[in-house]
Amino acid sequence: AAGPVLPSQNATVKRIEEPGDTMKKALLLVGALLLAGAAYLTLWPVPIKAVRWNAPVAPGYSGPHAVNDRLAGLNIIPLGSEEGPEHILIGPDGMLYTTVASGNILRMRPDGSAIEVFANTGGRVLGFAFDAAGNLIAADAVKGLLSINPERRITVLTDQVGDDPIRYADAVVVARNGKIYFSDASTRFAPAAWSGTMATATLDVLEQSATGRILEYDPATKATRIVARGLSFANGVALSADEQTLFVVETGYYRVWKIPTKASDLDVSQANSGATVLFDNLPGYPDNLMRGADGRIWIGFTKPRSAVIDRLADKPFLRELTLRLPRSMWPIPKAYGHVFAFTEDGKVVADLQDPAGTYPDTVSVTETPDRLYIQSLHAKGIGWLPRP
Repeated sequence: AAGPVLPSQNATVKRIEEPGDTMKKALLLVGALLLAGAAYLTLWPVPIKAVRWNAPVAPGYSGPHAVNDRLAGLNIIPLGSEEGPEHILIGPDGMLYTTVASGNILRMRPDGSAIEVFANTGGRVLGFAFDAAGNLIAADAVKGLLSINPERRITVLTDQVGDDPIRYADAVVVARNGKIYFSDASTRFAPAAWSGTMATATLDVLEQSATGRILEYDPATKATRIVARGLSFANGVALSADEQTLFVVETGYYRVWKIPTKASDLDVSQANSGATVLFDNLPGYPDNLMRGADGRIWIGFTKPRSAVIDRLADKPFLRELTLRLPRSMWPIPKAYGHVFAFTEDGKVVADLQDPAGTYPDTVSVTETPDRLYIQSLHAKGIGWLPRP
């Protein structure tokens, strides 16, 4: 009888894979993926170096900011393909001027007709004012402090303080003596390097290194100096009636300051600095300041407070980790329209809200004898209400 057939010396023996081997490979793969994910979430470089701070408990919508719908149902002046009428003013010529995300400065009649491009700076103008000669003085987040004369010629007034560049010019006011005060929102992040103003603001507020400052430019001497520093995203600026005080928005800490115009390199983060807080622990992210009628000053909130963001205030590592997540997972607050007016002594005299957030990212209000124009970071038109 024939014996068993034996494999030849060169034959390959195929090993039968056991079910346990497949499970081990799967576990190893899952482990490798988890390790890679953990390494990414903890070690992947991010642009911020988050600073620990203590966020106050949000007050919610109560007291003078009790929920209402007075901002709902706005009339809209369409802007075509443009969006983001962040700052609005009536010029010396009686025309309405506004800045938009494209870099254009638009001019139109107050009813929205006869709209045209007045100028384009090649950057992004956020705030502007008119001086006594009728020049449009613009805080351009990319270019610095600019002057645009009635013939539309653009001149750079200043783009640095000494050897230090102005990275994020934001809001501006012109005093009766000709001096110009403006905010440099962050000395850490510049919109030109970080994909625009909104992304840059997000980085600065997440980091909370409080490098924002208020600057003064003197056209007589062409000198630029630091008035105050130590602000967590320095934003809106307004002058008191006697022009001895600047009202300044500190977006990242939900505050409004009163800072003497004569201050020099004042650090508001230090106790007894000479500056005082007018509003603290506001219910949203405050943005721009605009002078209204009868001594009023208007302010708007781009977004309401976020409980998640406030809980991350004393957890810098988790704030850095947030930037490694898909943007869809970021704790961005919901849309909520909200503006209010106050007097110089800190009394709230008007409060307008739209809980539905139909008109997005309300920045402030431009008040004229017959209308309230609502400024916005991202709206595709100018919202307005008849003036009460």
